[in-house]
Amino acid sequence: MSASLHVFPSPPLVAPVELVASRRHAWVWLGLALALASLPGWASTYWINAILIPTLVLSLAGLGLNLLTGYAGQTSVGAAGFMAVGAFATYGLLLRVPALPLPLALLGGGLIAAGVGWLFGLPSGRIKGFYLMVTTLASQFFLEWLFVKFPWFYNNASSGTISAPHLSWWGWDLSSPGGRYGLTLACVALLTWAAGNLVRSQTGRNWMAVRDMDMAAAVIGIPVERVKRQAFAVSSFYLGIAGALWAFAYLGTASASSFDINRSFQILFIIIIGGMGSLAGNFIGAAFISLLPIALSAAGQWLLGGAVDPGQIQNLQKIVFGVLIIGFLIREPDGLARLLTLWRERLAVWPLRF
Repeated sequence: MSASLHVFPSPPLVAPVELVASRRHAWVWLGLALALASLPGWASTYWINAILIPTLVLSLAGLGLNLLTGYAGQTSVGAAGFMAVGAFATYGLLLRVPALPLPLALLGGGLIAAGVGWLFGLPSGRIKGFYLMVTTLASQFFLEWLFVKFPWFYNNASSGTISAPHLSWWGWDLSSPGGRYGLTLACVALLTWAAGNLVRSQTGRNWMAVRDMDMAAAVIGIPVERVKRQAFAVSSFYLGIAGALWAFAYLGTASASSFDINRSFQILFIIIIGGMGSLAGNFIGAAFISLLPIALSAAGQWLLGGAVDPGQIQNLQKIVFGVLIIGFLIREPDGLARLLTLWRERLAVWPLRF
């Protein structure tokens, strides 16, 4: 018996390989975090205000929609409406509760948006697919109308807009470009870490089971209706915080038109281009959406010498976006995140065939 114990190796011999891989990934994420944190030291004010902050906020909004659509399989085109709820709710909390710290105001705005998302997610227990998409579209138009119709939400301002208060916390001035970037980066990093743990938990597995086949999920004991409403609430929580950051850290002033249907489509395009069901895809898609117009404008000026009207270049951008979305849906539905993974795997075995 003792000889046979030495003949067959024990299974735990595989564990060190997995530990090394996870440790390598941890170092990659740590290096990325340090690189992002160091950007205000050398990036210009234009890059911080016009590119970095909106890209991070759109990444967070894409993450919120991806949790609902990519992981839970619930179609939604009303993401911007829940962003508006978070923005106006955070503004109301900061205005009417002056002693409330900024992080708690953001958290409160996210929770209020989560409650509204749970309410509009109630029909998901009965309908799905195209009809659920129409329901979320109705929520988009209803929330826009609500924030325009009742001046109480924007403190009866004649302009119909909300203005960002002085952003500070514990004596730190967050109104400068570096401060607003730090606030946005901290929120995005924390919520991305939470989302990564969430999708690996039992909640995330329930979402993916409902996404793949809700009838089979119900057979094995998953409460499908509750899981769908939960996904709407969590998604709206992320979108609400993204809306508050969009209004206060990026725009400075915002109105209901800042969160119109075009913004909802923009967030939907982010997860389609970046990759549904992928955390990294939200950042890739947001960077693509933010940088492509700048690249096309620069290319148009360089190649055509300003001979083409800027309006035509904007139309060209829309054409490129449409072609790319159709191409991704046909060729690679999993988006740029999947393409980058395939290229990395090809590079690992090059020059051999993949």
